[in-house]
Amino acid sequence: MSPKLDTRIVSVRRLNKEGPGERSLAQWWADECNNNTPEAAAIEEAAQLLQTSDIPVAFPTETVYGLGADATRSDAVQGIYKAKQRPSDNPLIIHVDSLGMLERILNPVHHSPTRITSTAQNKLPAIYDSVISRFWPGPLTILVPNPSGSPLANEVTSNLTTFGVRMPSSPLARLLIHVADRPLAAPSANASTKPSPTAAEHVHHDLQGRIELILDGGPCGVGVESTVIDGLSDPPAILRPGGIGIEELRQCPGWENVQVGYHDGTLDVKEVPRAPGMKYRHYSPKARVVLFEPESTDEGIRNHIRKDLEDSAVGAHSIGVVRTRKWKQGLGLVSEEEIQSGAKPVESLMKNLVSFPVPVEDKIKACVVTKQTFDCHLGPDIKSIAQGLFSALRAMDEVGVDVIYVEGVPDQQGDLAAAVMNRLRKAAGAELRV
Repeated sequence: MSPKLDTRIVSVRRLNKEGPGERSLAQWWADECNNNTPEAAAIEEAAQLLQTSDIPVAFPTETVYGLGADATRSDAVQGIYKAKQRPSDNPLIIHVDSLGMLERILNPVHHSPTRITSTAQNKLPAIYDSVISRFWPGPLTILVPNPSGSPLANEVTSNLTTFGVRMPSSPLARLLIHVADRPLAAPSANASTKPSPTAAEHVHHDLQGRIELILDGGPCGVGVESTVIDGLSDPPAILRPGGIGIEELRQCPGWENVQVGYHDGTLDVKEVPRAPGMKYRHYSPKARVVLFEPESTDEGIRNHIRKDLEDSAVGAHSIGVVRTRKWKQGLGLVSEEEIQSGAKPVESLMKNLVSFPVPVEDKIKACVVTKQTFDCHLGPDIKSIAQGLFSALRAMDEVGVDVIYVEGVPDQQGDLAAAVMNRLRKAAGAELRV
């Protein structure tokens, strides 16, 4: 058994907030080094770990926190799977700082005793020109052919003939990749099957003792992972919904007929996933998750939850409620006056998490008992919902609820809504329309 590591959180929030402005990554880095800033020291330490160590480094992107390792070294990539305690049969997304870095992956240089040679010029498939021009840097992952003599470790591609790659819009993520001068394999920095981390504290909770360094850039802006697209198929397909919507993609030349190529369940264990996030039950908290479809009625929701609270077999001693657009606080289980008199704020990364008691009839003991309810309102805006979703699920785990009831959103309202429902369906033990 490996000894536990001393996991440190180091703040680089200033860099993430300020960005390079009009400067190139190289000039930005030179200025930070010349000024001898503590953030430069943190980036330098992280870059050296990525270059030399087999222990991954956690860092923020605009989507979620990533767990990065040198994508060209097998031992380093295996360190990701070890830290996450995840099987290595799921491909990883490569993160680059520039198109130049991607071109070097597509055209590897081979060294021999007498000469240095390169493979024939492998160009990025032209189908991606329009989407890269519009969405990179940003939360969009493209599937490209893995070249002959690829520098990427086999563990990155799961022995597929393609690999997924993106250029993050987070300036801090691109700066780290630039300084390390390595393409980074970087899945979400959570323990396998747990909700993806959108704050450094989430990473520390899951991976404390398994990694050495977490770069803290503050909360992530998007909150769900990148959209994954396949332009090598005809017609092109979305393999995983995320921050870029299908209608946005259809505005790009060559992508007018892009199709949905995913389903919200999980693949069979024997199936080979075409892209990350298609296999296994991801994004799941400890508590049982019940997802209510947006068409559900107030009365149906209230009756279902009250029945769960009254049924000792369900074991719902405390419950979590994640509201989005229509649900009212308390769901009619208690009056507004009772909520106001009994509600207490809960210390959590979720600033609006509150708890209040709900009286429930115990039919076996023939008396009224109190069940604690933890309530979190993400707001009606889909961007706010996406940004807060994983944090809300984690907050409910932290307070130890037995069941989490979640108000779904119409997944026909854009790809971000589809991404939210995709993640919720993977987390949910039940999806109901009542």
